[in-house]
Amino acid sequence: MNKKMTDNKTIYQVDAFTDEPFKGNPAGVMIVDERTPAGWMQNIASEMNLSETAFIIPKGSGFTIRYFTPAKEVPLCGHATLAGSHIIYELGLKKAHKTIAFSAAGGELTIRKDKDWIIMDFPQYPIKKMDIPGDFKECVGFEPVEMYESIYNWKIAIAGSEAEIANVLPDFESMKKKELGELMITAESDSKQADFVVRCFAPDSGINEDPVTGSAHCALTPLWCAKLGKAEMDSAQISKRTGRLKVKLNNDRVQIKGKAVTIFEARLKI
Repeated sequence: MNKKMTDNKTIYQVDAFTDEPFKGNPAGVMIVDERTPAGWMQNIASEMNLSETAFIIPKGSGFTIRYFTPAKEVPLCGHATLAGSHIIYELGLKKAHKTIAFSAAGGELTIRKDKDWIIMDFPQYPIKKMDIPGDFKECVGFEPVEMYESIYNWKIAIAGSEAEIANVLPDFESMKKKELGELMITAESDSKQADFVVRCFAPDSGINEDPVTGSAHCALTPLWCAKLGKAEMDSAQISKRTGRLKVKLNNDRVQIKGKAVTIFEARLKI
């Protein structure tokens, strides 16, 4: 095995769900070995202070992938998977015509390349309608027309307009107290450039606002497919950095498609 793959020294930063530097969602990527302690990975993720850092462990013909926010390990992350896949293809660890098989705590993931796009096959998240908390508007900033709950404590609030999504200024401490610390807010898009828009807040995971959230689309894709009567859609995450995703519902799986740009490669001095 190539020593560069598992020397625990090289770290990459990749902007995911964009083809422009300094847009999309930045993720750290390291290729490590199975002996790497979880505490060390958490320290690196805290040092990087990005939404997620992905640690990729080569295993046979595939890879194990683990995701750490600055505060904790999480089971699944879309933009860090995209960033990790981008690095694997960029380094030639997998040829462009080959698929990547990732084993994550949140499921088995299959990745393939289509020209400049990377296509990720993710599990579909279940969604269930829920009552709207009476104090939602007070801590988030708008009154939803509907709300849903999903796995990993995610709540989904649907707004009546894109402008409501763009203009919210949430109170993150109040959100955590009111069990809204993992929240997607979404609305049908006003633009022909996208079918729906979204922003994601995760103060419970140490991320007040995630710039672009691939895994959120495991729940958003079936939701908006049912509402819009489409199997394939474009999503715009309208955070400050912005990001674009193409999504497709395929039985009980969700196909998430995006681009990525490597920003830097660095060597640890420790």
